[in-house]
Amino acid sequence: MTEQQTYNAPTIEQEIDVISTYRLEEAASKVVPKGGFDYISGGSGKEFTLQRNDEAWLSKGILPRVLANVENPDTSTSIFEHDLKVPFIMAPIAAHGLAHATKEAGTAKGISEFGGTIMSISAYSGATFEEIDAGLNGNPRWFQIYMSKDEEMNKNILDEAKADGATAIILTADATLSGNRERDLENKFVYPFGMPIVSRYLTGSGENMSLNNIYAQSKQKIEPADVKFIAEYSGLPVFVKGVQTPEDAVLAIGAGAAGIWVSNHGGRQLDNAPGSFEVLAEISEAVAGRVPIVFDSGVRRGEHIFKALASGADIIALGRPVLFGLALGGWKGVKSVLEYFETDLKRVMQLAGTQTIEDVKHARLYDMKK
Repeated sequence: MTEQQTYNAPTIEQEIDVISTYRLEEAASKVVPKGGFDYISGGSGKEFTLQRNDEAWLSKGILPRVLANVENPDTSTSIFEHDLKVPFIMAPIAAHGLAHATKEAGTAKGISEFGGTIMSISAYSGATFEEIDAGLNGNPRWFQIYMSKDEEMNKNILDEAKADGATAIILTADATLSGNRERDLENKFVYPFGMPIVSRYLTGSGENMSLNNIYAQSKQKIEPADVKFIAEYSGLPVFVKGVQTPEDAVLAIGAGAAGIWVSNHGGRQLDNAPGSFEVLAEISEAVAGRVPIVFDSGVRRGEHIFKALASGADIIALGRPVLFGLALGGWKGVKSVLEYFETDLKRVMQLAGTQTIEDVKHARLYDMKK
């Protein structure tokens, strides 16, 4: 039997001691089957962009501020109609079942127990809307769509997402085919379970299929008209995810996007692209406050959240660290990771002399290349 046929995801549920999310990755590698771990943690090509996402943070420094009259920093913020207790949410990631047997339902419960944030549900989820909803227990959710080539099928999926309570749609535009993910190719990785949301337009359920096979059955030719269609049909705000240039941000807004999602897919698509943080400031300048900006790719510390907010982001989306927490502790591990980021961000805000998230957004970063 192959690993995929006998995939044994972790099942433990426990609180975890998060000293650093970098350490979580190493710990998760010891409990998640190799094919699944490499899928979660790996990038494309030589993984230059994956590494660049981490190194890019060093280009800017946080200036310590004293005599700032700051105590118990307030991390609350809002986006659209949602009041959040923290400026970070869960990014849409496929196949949480690779990390833990409870799949997206486990992540959802961890988010629900933490409270005050948003879960982004991937169309490539291994759990059903109903299973995720049971974990979320009424907490807000956004839905990320990989479009079908069949427009009626897209309408059906959007209808289902709205019926489930999604309050925004995320159009992932940077994954019209799979990046050159060498770890997956070496492992001959295929999904060990189906994908109930998109299985309706796949030849097969998604089980025992590679990412290349699944992307090939999704829509490749993504254009501004798709943004307009989703916005008009769903009646919900639409984020365009995968924006890495000011030109694409302007194009997306012109097509009706209600938000820009700055992301390089965690270094999993085009290798030799810059780190996501490296392009954030110039995209923010082009957006000029017209719509909110969500940022992801490479976020591992409170300092990273601070720097992204100070460079133009409104909300930060967390990805791999949450899945590593899921692997190590199920829903309790997810909650532990979210609590770590909240605590770490408050510490950074205090030492940087910023009382509120609005203060962070106006903080001056230091150019470490001087």
